[in-house]
Amino acid sequence: MNYHIQPEVAEPAYLQLYRSLQRDIIQGVYPFGSRLPSKRTIAVETEVSVITVEHALALLCDEGYTESRQRSGYFVIYHEEDFQGIPGLPSQQEALSPAVLNHSGGDFPFAVLARTMRRVLSDYGERILVKSPNHGCPELRSAVSAYLARSRGISIPPRQIIIGSGAEYLYGLLAQLFGSEHIFALEKPSYDKIQKVYERSGITCELLPLGSDGIRSSCLQQTKATVLHVTPFNSFPSGITIGATKKQEYLRWVRQRNGCIIEDNYDSELTVSKKLEDTIFSMAEGCNVIYINTFSQTIAPSIRIGYMLLPEGLLETFDQRLGFYSCTVPVFEQYVLAELLRSGDFERHINRVRRRKRKEQTETL
Repeated sequence: MNYHIQPEVAEPAYLQLYRSLQRDIIQGVYPFGSRLPSKRTIAVETEVSVITVEHALALLCDEGYTESRQRSGYFVIYHEEDFQGIPGLPSQQEALSPAVLNHSGGDFPFAVLARTMRRVLSDYGERILVKSPNHGCPELRSAVSAYLARSRGISIPPRQIIIGSGAEYLYGLLAQLFGSEHIFALEKPSYDKIQKVYERSGITCELLPLGSDGIRSSCLQQTKATVLHVTPFNSFPSGITIGATKKQEYLRWVRQRNGCIIEDNYDSELTVSKKLEDTIFSMAEGCNVIYINTFSQTIAPSIRIGYMLLPEGLLETFDQRLGFYSCTVPVFEQYVLAELLRSGDFERHINRVRRRKRKEQTETL
């Protein structure tokens, strides 16, 4: 090992070490399946701390070059075909650039996704050719249920989870569930496709102006709507996030009208806060709240998988009216997402993005 860490340069030591190890992995110095030197060996030979080495190795794992095996060390899992020859993917040189390493989006590491796809093909075999149950595969619904319980404090059985191809598809299902006899109240401004989907389905929409803490109370009381569609976290395009007081106001409103809240929480996982906000769904008692989220923001825009949590009181009605619809997400993609959730890869990615965002926010202050 002939790595020279230069303390006088602006680039952190762990990134210099990461680049050196990555280069040797790509060039075959450490071939697939080989074990990297121990953390202490690397630290001694490069004259850096063990913590610095751990940071570099963690980044290699995040990027899909190595994996950590308990009490065994770090092993190379890099396949050249995972990174090259795929149309639209960045070259290795581009992947090494600081702009890519420090990007602020929610893009999921491609190598981790590719590795999971290979595992699904190997482990699930011909099961990927079987038609999905109408509400989604049990494996994915169970994985989403477990993820929500440990990450959001939402305890919900898999039978109340509906899988669909993105939020817009789920909006269309809800329009059919309630029907044109219901008036929907939307935030103003809001994501324009919400209104478009509802109105194309025959729904009358009322637009309620937003104040600094959510929908203005006077407008909320005056509306004739019985269904309220809100994006309580980082509402687009206003960027408003509502607090607990406004959430309780929405819940009082829906109880008074015997109506329903559609909680669209599409961007909530990528908050910079160390503690995720309580969802309206988790606060609801004795009223109907439907929760919608997708993986388009947290993994990639091409991942057209969303899910909807139905309250117990609406589950039978949904099954009677819309239970005949086939699931619109291929089973292969459902199994891949289930494995990402079960393995912890998805949550590690979320935590990594949130840490990066907090760091970027601190640096701009």
